[in-house]
Amino acid sequence: MTHHHPDSLMLMEYSAGNLSEPHALCVRLHLDKCAHCRSRVDTLDSLGAVMMEQQSQVAVEASTFDSILARIDSEPAPEPATPRMHRSPLSKLLGDDLNGLPWKRQLKDVSVLDISDRFPCQQDRVVLQKLCAGGRAPAHTHRGDETTIVLQGAFSDNKGVFNQWDFVVLGQDDEHKPVALEGDDCITLSVLSAPLKLTGTFGRLLNPFIR
Repeated sequence: MTHHHPDSLMLMEYSAGNLSEPHALCVRLHLDKCAHCRSRVDTLDSLGAVMMEQQSQVAVEASTFDSILARIDSEPAPEPATPRMHRSPLSKLLGDDLNGLPWKRQLKDVSVLDISDRFPCQQDRVVLQKLCAGGRAPAHTHRGDETTIVLQGAFSDNKGVFNQWDFVVLGQDDEHKPVALEGDDCITLSVLSAPLKLTGTFGRLLNPFIR
């Protein structure tokens, strides 16, 4: 069960088709496993269709969006849906064996795989990151925005525990030091608008080598 979700604005942008391809992929992967967010997007899709029909007839006030999102947030979460029997967009992109990908060791516990070339014409960097079970990533902050979804395993940081299919967005004011939970290696998919910035004495020495 997912506990960390895209916010209302991101779901609205997804429904409207305004997200970049990598960001939309992250949301789509989350929606495949989260009945609550699927329900919210279905409501937004329906709202968008009605607004398109009435666009030439009625002007919609800005406060309408706030009241609709408030109503969506207050609705109880639906019962989990039966898992969909189809290949996920990630499987179509990378295959079914995430652990068998050509990972590149970046630090002691961290391996990465840059897949930005799978998204031509996108400015953001798209990267898979693997943190070995029980391993620790170095403390870091962000020079831009980072959108991440957990594909396998789980990690914890100062914001809580993030399990498989959980969704997290971090910005320049966020600093954390992810620790993978024991069991499976933690694999995440991240979309970065700018490189990470390692903190701490040793981390600062490595920053020139971090993309």
